[in-house]
Amino acid sequence: MLLNFLDELRSAGIPASLKEHLLLLEALDREVIERRPEDFYYLSRAVYVKDEGLLDRFDQVFQKVFNGVLSDLNDDRTDIPEEWLRAVAEKFLTPEELAKIEELGDWDEIMETLKKRLEEQEGRHQGGNKWIGTGGTSPFGHSGYNPAGVRIGGQSKHKRALKVWEKRDFANLDNTRELGTRNIKVALRRLRRFAREGAAEELDLDATIAGTARQGWLDIRMRPERHNAVKLLLFLDVGGSMDPHVKLVEELFSAATGEFKNMEFFYFHNCLYDFVWKDNSRRWQDRTRTWDILHKYGHDYKVIFVGDAAMSPYEISHPGGSVEYMNDEAGAVWLQRVANTYPATIWLNPEAERAWDYSQSNRMIRQLLNDRMYPLTLDGIEEAMRQLSRKQG
Repeated sequence: MLLNFLDELRSAGIPASLKEHLLLLEALDREVIERRPEDFYYLSRAVYVKDEGLLDRFDQVFQKVFNGVLSDLNDDRTDIPEEWLRAVAEKFLTPEELAKIEELGDWDEIMETLKKRLEEQEGRHQGGNKWIGTGGTSPFGHSGYNPAGVRIGGQSKHKRALKVWEKRDFANLDNTRELGTRNIKVALRRLRRFAREGAAEELDLDATIAGTARQGWLDIRMRPERHNAVKLLLFLDVGGSMDPHVKLVEELFSAATGEFKNMEFFYFHNCLYDFVWKDNSRRWQDRTRTWDILHKYGHDYKVIFVGDAAMSPYEISHPGGSVEYMNDEAGAVWLQRVANTYPATIWLNPEAERAWDYSQSNRMIRQLLNDRMYPLTLDGIEEAMRQLSRKQG
């Protein structure tokens, strides 16, 4: 497996040599780490990765080779015992059982019931339909089924939970990716407003020739470089249901980075709330308040959200609807504030447009943004850029 690991690293463009491979084997032979998957992850990363720009690629290779054996065993974001969070089996349910689960109630009733169960329960539970545990049909826990459930730990199986009580780690997008970005750059160029600003660093050939002819000696004239003066705020949804779209969003991110000189980007998860972040590895320590963005960047900025708009409707409509923390104000409030502050705001969706109407959350976001949602395709990007151009003042 370790030789396969070496081959996969090389295939991903990480310059891993046989010397480094032997160094890793020697370290394992001398037992310099505990026999835990996360210790092996950090050891192998320290041996093979010499450039921080390759960390994300290393993570992808590690997950591919070792099938995600690394897990966060030091999660202190919940008081639920870690051993409760291990799935034992997937339970197959009858239509009658599924219908019984759906009778539980709405968001407020679910959260109130969860609070009571936490106060009442004294031991571990697996299966069943009431207590917090693994498997089963209770709306609390994980690896079971409930269409309006609260997932506590573990890994989502049915993609139906309203709140995930666990720490999430997302990978930063790689803005060096060039494959497939050429056509995206062409589409983005519909949003252009050229200007010459800043220091005079470019030779003005016509003015130099005219000045030299007029003066009788070499008269070099310089001018500011011509560039796209459009100012752009880019908000990128990462993690969860966006994982299958990472490559496409990276291509868009790389193209936008090269096309717009005045661009700022931020990450969010599922819906916009009161804070965003620039670095996914420090998303809990280094945040940017959304209010600060609204006050810092002028109304002339264009805003592009990129996300699949796939989430529970509660994440948009309710305070406390975030899957990761108790947000004081609903996501809809923050999306409306952005749309009011920046008239030129659109949403790019990597999901197929034909599937949008099947998602209630998608319909809600389109309504909040006055139906300015476009597919993340070349035609969709071009149409979105034309919309943003019409909003130029």
